Amino acid sequence: MHIAILTFDGFNELDSLIALGILNRIKRPGWRVALASPSETVTSMNGVRLYRQACLGEVESFDAVLVGSGVRTREIAQDAAMMNSLTRLDPARQLIGAQCSGTLLLAKAGLLNGVPGCTDLTTRPWVQEAGIEVLEQPFFAQGNLATAGGCLASIYLAAWMLARLAGRDAAAEALHYVAPVGEKEDWVVRALANIEPYLDCA
Repeated sequence: MHIAILTFDGFNELDSLIALGILNRIKRPGWRVALASPSETVTSMNGVRLYRQACLGEVESFDAVLVGSGVRTREIAQDAAMMNSLTRLDPARQLIGAQCSGTLLLAKAGLLNGVPGCTDLTTRPWVQEAGIEVLEQPFFAQGNLATAGGCLASIYLAAWMLARLAGRDAAAEALHYVAPVGEKEDWVVRALANIEPYLDCA
């Protein structure tokens, strides 16, 4: 199972790295979670430099893909080469999620196709301009497509992907591990309540 978190220059650390940390709580043979980028290194909106673990050009080979967000998303949406890579994503055989402005990239790539989405407040008008209904909620999924709005909603996106790929118990266990001490049970219940409506209809 190969999961990729697409990470571009100007990326938001919370959106990419929270998901990376939660998804990597699963320890089983063949389970791999990687930051995938178009260049060898990418620099975050706050100057943090990361080395990629997979190439953006491998996008078709991933079993699941999360599209991260960042301050340069609108530029990326106008980059023909990068968008060509995203149009090769296939929700018929891949789980695909987007975080905040990553929703704009899915919209521009034609992957949402009328499916409503979640995004952050800054990106909201751009997603609407792309013809996508924006929901006033942190998480939404339909079939193999999911979107989340707000940096900390990356928790829900990662939990949804874990539940779909490894089961609800695995998602609950990963969430419990990262939840604040003294609040773990309530925190896990709340997180799972946000994704449960979108699991049985997948």
